[in-house]
Amino acid sequence: MTILTLSHLTKRYGPRTALGDVSLSVSAGERVALLGHNGAGKSTLMKLVLGLIHADGGEVAIAGHAPGSPVARALTAYLPENAAFHPALTGREQIRHFLRLRGEPVSKAEELLERVGLGDAARRRIGTYSKGMRQRVGLAQALIGAPRLMILDEPTSGLDPVSRREFYTLLDELAAHGTAILLSSHALSEVEARTDRIVILSKGCKVTEGTLGDLRTEAALPLTVSLRPRAGQGADVAARFPEAKEHNGQWVMDFAQAQKHDVLGRITAAADQIEDFDIHPPSLDDIYAHISSKAA
Repeated sequence: MTILTLSHLTKRYGPRTALGDVSLSVSAGERVALLGHNGAGKSTLMKLVLGLIHADGGEVAIAGHAPGSPVARALTAYLPENAAFHPALTGREQIRHFLRLRGEPVSKAEELLERVGLGDAARRRIGTYSKGMRQRVGLAQALIGAPRLMILDEPTSGLDPVSRREFYTLLDELAAHGTAILLSSHALSEVEARTDRIVILSKGCKVTEGTLGDLRTEAALPLTVSLRPRAGQGADVAARFPEAKEHNGQWVMDFAQAQKHDVLGRITAAADQIEDFDIHPPSLDDIYAHISSKAA
């Protein structure tokens, strides 16, 4: 089931086009990453989905409802990059307040704070929280009401590596239960492994979308192999792979996707000289930089 649909969405600010004819859909249980440089149109797109601003052209639908309508608001949760709360309130008091606003029992506050790892800090004032802890409060409020659509803007900002891993595990659980997730992030190494589809914006236009595999195929960037010779076999490995360059005791070379089987065959034939090897596909950082430069 499609939860979020954007059809030929356009937004202008005077002579500047912030979004131009962007179409996109997010299905139930799907995790979609929205990538783009600052000014690419990500924030404008999210504001349009949330009903905070109105489009100059095209349509937005949340499970068939207009953004900003009572039903759409009930179905949607939002976590901004810099979540701000009253510093004098405790985490528990703040979440209880949000529960009242959403018409939910305040008794759910403890469960929500436990879920985001703030159970032990629930009765501390938010003014004593770190940025990462405040971000967790924001995530707790976003979980109120079991939303069908979550809009997340740089959601792991301020979180340490362990907290980031826990955050994405929670997103996996939400997606498994049918929540559609649209998130923007500059932390591409995180997005690479924890999203189903990637959308890249540039200058207000959608330049590409697809799985990481789709984007790798589109970018057609080379793979990299690193070879670690057995003791005393460096010269033989260099002779077998003259295109490789020595780096920190290993021999490294790039090759096209179409050459992968040939390269693997050459490595197998040199098994007596090679202790170990690794093949590295282009990272999402590499792919994003390549596609964005072509769109510039």
